[in-house]
Amino acid sequence: MEGYSLYQMYIDGGFFMHPILGCFIIGLAICFERFWTLTRASVNTGQFLASVKKALAEDGIDTAVEICEKTRGPVAAIFHAGLLRAHRGVEHVEKAIMNAGAVEMAFLEKNLIWLTLFISVAPMIGFLGTVQGMIIAFKAIEQANDVSPTIVAHGISVALLTTLFGLAVAIVIQTAHNFFTSRIDKLVIDMEESSAELVDTLVEMEYASKIPVNQIGQA
Repeated sequence: MEGYSLYQMYIDGGFFMHPILGCFIIGLAICFERFWTLTRASVNTGQFLASVKKALAEDGIDTAVEICEKTRGPVAAIFHAGLLRAHRGVEHVEKAIMNAGAVEMAFLEKNLIWLTLFISVAPMIGFLGTVQGMIIAFKAIEQANDVSPTIVAHGISVALLTTLFGLAVAIVIQTAHNFFTSRIDKLVIDMEESSAELVDTLVEMEYASKIPVNQIGQA
């Protein structure tokens, strides 16, 4: 492969190299966007939860809501939605958290379907280009009326270039997709665990508020 540049390989691959390159460029753009979004969505959940619980215990719901408004990420978003309904009762808080969680999940998984599409399509386009290249190679053999090793070797090598590039694109995008999926899974676990702890905290506060002051020491 010495002296055989990547650009020359792209040119020799023929027409089907263009849609493969398109899949790669669009896929990379989505990967950069998802990486930026998921990085910004990640927060120290334990520290955030502790600050919210402290605000609830010392200053009340309004202060906790302000903390959520100043914090980015899906955990803060579902906390904010839940705390805004806290005055209506825990059931309304749980419902608000579930609705907000569904919205945040859709936001986290945004455009991942396109990555899945490119992972499937890029190799298929590569195989299609290879089939076309093989047809051209055998046509050249027929026209030359000679099964020359040079004709066969060159034709097949050019035909396999689209498969090479298609698989390379799929591998890169698949790796990124798996990384994003693992990050999303972690965020979802954080959302579920922290929201459950928030609901438990509100339940305890609601229960404590119903106990007469003279009975708190006996509870």
